Amino acid sequence: MKKMKKQQSNFFFKNKIEISRRTLLFSSAASLIPASINAESIKEGSPSWMTTPGKTFSEYGVPAQQEVNTKRKIFQPYKEYAPGTGASMTPLEKLEGIITPNGLHFERSHNGIPAIDPLQHELLIHGLVERPLVFKTEDLLKYPMKTKTYFIECAGNSFYNSNAFPIAIDRTCGTIHGLMSTSEWTGIPLKIILNEVGIKKEAKWILAEGSDASAMSRSIPLEKALDDTLIALYQNGERIRPEQGYPMRLVVPGWEGNISIKWLRRIKVTKKPTYTKDETSKYSDLLTNGKTLQFTFPMEVKSVITHPTAGPVPLKKGPVHITGLAWSGLGNIKKVEVSTDKGKTWNIAKIEGSNQPLSPVRFRYNWMWNGEECSLQSRATDSKSNTQPQRSIWSVKYGLGHLYHNNSIQIWRITAKGKILNEYDDVAQSSTWSEK
Repeated sequence: MKKMKKQQSNFFFKNKIEISRRTLLFSSAASLIPASINAESIKEGSPSWMTTPGKTFSEYGVPAQQEVNTKRKIFQPYKEYAPGTGASMTPLEKLEGIITPNGLHFERSHNGIPAIDPLQHELLIHGLVERPLVFKTEDLLKYPMKTKTYFIECAGNSFYNSNAFPIAIDRTCGTIHGLMSTSEWTGIPLKIILNEVGIKKEAKWILAEGSDASAMSRSIPLEKALDDTLIALYQNGERIRPEQGYPMRLVVPGWEGNISIKWLRRIKVTKKPTYTKDETSKYSDLLTNGKTLQFTFPMEVKSVITHPTAGPVPLKKGPVHITGLAWSGLGNIKKVEVSTDKGKTWNIAKIEGSNQPLSPVRFRYNWMWNGEECSLQSRATDSKSNTQPQRSIWSVKYGLGHLYHNNSIQIWRITAKGKILNEYDDVAQSSTWSEK
């Protein structure tokens, strides 16, 4: 009995306030026992789904009808004249664990999703190589493969909290931070294919190019290409979907998302970076002195609380399970801290899972909300001792309008009525709820 009470008292802990498991159950469980529990027949008092045959089999499963609102948020800034340019964000606040379902993985396209015939598609490897080669999709499927769990994050993720928005705008967690998703990627290590063609000694870089109508292309250091980069053919066990690069894509773990070129068609081995349009006019960092940083590849350490989060449903007074995601393109996560008092004190959150490099972790922290106005925030520290900064610190490094590599701390302000709002630490203003 003493051991059980000790376990119960450790379930919730915040500022030396302890809450038993029994308290949690009593605060959330139904108080009435259904009449059907004492029924003599299964039909007596049972719901309709227990008294009529269910639906038959389907060839491909779909989510429950009741979960139709678990969907991506679409962003199309140039919809009238460039409908294929934009993004769709993963609804992070509606998911658990770390893996993103294929149908909810974020999208980023620059000129639409190409309808590629995999029987005609080819991958050319050329440039500073001994033997230029062309690979069909069926050729790559014959190579030995590896499976790795990696996140992909767009360099422009969290742009709603960037320098382009001086006042906090209320959006859901997924709308602000949902250009990050995680999958189990299966494919051929790029180094195997590069070894096939024979790299010349003067080679230092590669250029990767896609088959979409924008011919998206990026320069990648050869060292990274020979390290952990994959030519991915499968995502979460099934063939990669068209919006994720079918029939093949690069996965360059931990680095800016658009370096993981989708619809991969060409790799050119080069001596220097190519300075493509997508790494000069875009995906470069504006500094306060008017200069620009290029090739800032890794995505920095970051975390976000996914529940509770901004939205139309107010928070209720009482026990609250705080959970979220933390990740780093520079290693793995060493610790995650959670603050419930506007950053005055920080408490260590529990990290779940194997905590592999370049893969997110799910963190959890149990808290009792007393109904008073407060704020929630998390900060992560990675294996190289990089710690997530406050927005006021992050923003002073970059020029006005800069929206890339925003790894600043997300603050959710909770009003006394339970409304949860997006808030900046340097600008204590938030608009009313405006998600549409």
